[in-house]
Amino acid sequence: MLRKLLFSFFVFTISFAAISQDLAVLSQKDQAETIDLWLEDRIQNLLPNLMTETGIDMWIVMSREYNEDPVIRTLLPATWMAARRRTILVMYQPSPGAEVETYAVARYDVGKSFKRAWDPEAQPDQWEALMQLVSSKNPSKIGLNFGEDYGHADGITYTEHKVFMENLPSEYQDKVVSAQTLAVRWIETRTAAEMATYKHIQEIAHYIIGEGLSERVITPGVTTTDDVKWWYREKIREMKLTAWFHPTVDIQRPDPDSKEAQRTFDKPAAQMTIMPGDLLHIDFGITYLRLNTDTQQLAYVLKAGETDVPDYLMDAFKVGNRLQDILTSNFVTGRTGNEILRESRNQMEAEGIRGSIYTHPLGYYGHSAGPTIGMWDNQGDTPGAGDFPLHANTGYAIELNAVVYVEEWGKDVRVMLEEGALFDGEKVVYYNGRQKKIMAIPRVSTYMGY
Repeated sequence: MLRKLLFSFFVFTISFAAISQDLAVLSQKDQAETIDLWLEDRIQNLLPNLMTETGIDMWIVMSREYNEDPVIRTLLPATWMAARRRTILVMYQPSPGAEVETYAVARYDVGKSFKRAWDPEAQPDQWEALMQLVSSKNPSKIGLNFGEDYGHADGITYTEHKVFMENLPSEYQDKVVSAQTLAVRWIETRTAAEMATYKHIQEIAHYIIGEGLSERVITPGVTTTDDVKWWYREKIREMKLTAWFHPTVDIQRPDPDSKEAQRTFDKPAAQMTIMPGDLLHIDFGITYLRLNTDTQQLAYVLKAGETDVPDYLMDAFKVGNRLQDILTSNFVTGRTGNEILRESRNQMEAEGIRGSIYTHPLGYYGHSAGPTIGMWDNQGDTPGAGDFPLHANTGYAIELNAVVYVEEWGKDVRVMLEEGALFDGEKVVYYNGRQKKIMAIPRVSTYMGY
């Protein structure tokens, strides 16, 4: 008997150590090296295809220190926290399909690819040095980052644009075009290395979410929703990660005075003490290796005598999973975000599902560039960003909610879900699976039903 008890204790100790051990996160040095390797791969192997696709043979991205264009932030080496003075990056493709020549019209080399193409001693005027480079290449189209539909692609400031055009020779004035599509394609497209690593990044996010929504963090009757939010912030820092937004933790409960399922997302949820019988919802995102996650999941606090989440809540949850399936089945290469939303809503309504779809691109930014598929406050067409077509090897936060009437509560329950996923050109693949079962608090293991 003693041997059995010791063996059981040993197994429990090993199991607890395994689940409490944080997942692997690279050192700051290794993170920087990985980011820079990925950047070189993107410039050498992705950028030529995108410039040929969009027909822009010269792309000029410029920023002054601490007023960074969203695109230049994706082109700077990992050890640069901001542009320096005025940093001008020039990318030129001599012919369709050719390698892209890269230059830095700046006082410094900018990473490995962008070598300094300006000698202030020989030519003190930075703008004149840029114009000499432009003239020497004689481009057909000069792309600048201005555009109406995406803030990510509208990064050139009024002053930079004004001074650039004042200095640009007259024969090139009518060759300046918006680089909006090129900027969006650059930001939205994932390389093979990025796609391979995204599973691990999403796994880290799932791990942190699971720990926060567990008895290791939550003591019913004591812990508040704000306590859990700040636990997440501390945990993220502890793991050498960053949050790109402050987490949200909110509660639905059978109390008739609880109106959480009716709250609009422009109003923050009130702080509440977590109690048995509560249905918890988390909205959570981390940044790692310049890539972002955006995840929403649900957990239920067991009441005395309960050993699992009630079936009626699990039945409601399955409606949310079904709405995910409807949405992702309508991802077809070339369809616009508005078309995907329209087809999904038609199918959703035909099946009698109430809810909303507000899915967005995910990658270098949490709310990234690419086709917008609905907005929480607009379930019709989104002009501009909603008209952008779907491309292969692009990432999305599959974000939506299903509203289900729960007889046992005598009210609606809102099943809010969000998971990171890749569209590979044929199908949507969740980076690290998706939640298929509401987490129970407390629970013996960290299994979350992926």
